[in-house]
Amino acid sequence: MNTRFNYYALLLFTAVFFSSCGTGNGEGKTDGAPQTAPVETDFIQLRSTSGESELSYPGSIEGSVNVEIKPQVTGYLQEVLVQEGDYVRKGQPLFKIRPEVFNAQVGSTRASLKAALANQASAKIEVDKIKPLVAGKVVTEMQLKTAESAYQAATAQVEEARAALLSSELNADFTIIKAPVSGYIGRIPSRVGNLVSPSDATPLTMLSEIDQVFVYFSMSEADFLSYSKTVNNKEGRTAASLKLADGTTYEHKGYIEFASGNIDRATGSMVMKAVFENPKKLLRSGGTAKVVINNTVDGVVKIPKVAVKDIQDLYFVYKLGDSTNVEMVPIEIAGGTHNVYFVKSGVKQGDKIAVNRLDMLQMGVPISPKVVSADSLLN
Repeated sequence: MNTRFNYYALLLFTAVFFSSCGTGNGEGKTDGAPQTAPVETDFIQLRSTSGESELSYPGSIEGSVNVEIKPQVTGYLQEVLVQEGDYVRKGQPLFKIRPEVFNAQVGSTRASLKAALANQASAKIEVDKIKPLVAGKVVTEMQLKTAESAYQAATAQVEEARAALLSSELNADFTIIKAPVSGYIGRIPSRVGNLVSPSDATPLTMLSEIDQVFVYFSMSEADFLSYSKTVNNKEGRTAASLKLADGTTYEHKGYIEFASGNIDRATGSMVMKAVFENPKKLLRSGGTAKVVINNTVDGVVKIPKVAVKDIQDLYFVYKLGDSTNVEMVPIEIAGGTHNVYFVKSGVKQGDKIAVNRLDMLQMGVPISPKVVSADSLLN
């Protein structure tokens, strides 16, 4: 009983409390909606200046030479002479295929060549024997021609035997698979005892020459047109830098080259490549990095990225209209750096834009503006 009484007493007290807070008839009573305090906001005044535009594109790293290592003869793998990740020199043995069958073929073709040489010598002796007999009219001219034809056939058999011996010796040499270029060994899927063949879809390994690497990336059609105009207006190659997967910048500068002559209709982009020297072998085939292209732009308006709202790939800023309100205006971006946008249109020199408390700003909401220095935000 006491519990139920306490419960109803609590409800009554709560109702009276909120009623007294929501209504009143004294001097403290407020009629209508409460007044909103002005939002204190920092603004910067825009100015036209020059800037270093920075565009970055994700790319994939490939060695300047990437070679699939495949056997040239069919046989069982006897030895793997390298390990995955090894650096090898051109001509270094990598794999060995069981050579017994091929060595036997060399022996057989060598014997066939000896037999063919013997037949050739015998045919030559026959020709030499008949020639004086024809001169003395002991035998007919026809017999000499027959002997000479036999000699020519024996000579042809010698050439055929020599070609067969050369082929068998090459096949025997192919049982030792050597590196065609210097580079790093990739994954080795085959193991000792596997039957390998030139027709295998999977190579024995991949060998990458990475003294110089190519970083392939795609540039949108709009960026490509802008880039092409820049290239046509200056001499030499376009420099590029590389941001690695760990966020650091690669120590060597590179340059940009075309990797394709046409824009891909499916993606609307142009495939490009950046070329970098790789003396320390830090960059490896299959890795990823961002290609960064810098370009000096004159007469641009810089806006810190903290002052820009991104709504479904459209960009907006809050511009100070008069001393007490703002308006949200769209802007068009023309490049920038990691913390600054370069503006093509939407705002101009002299405009004041908000740089903080953007989530609290909207048209009609009173503000308390404060103009601050833009130097720290634009560096």
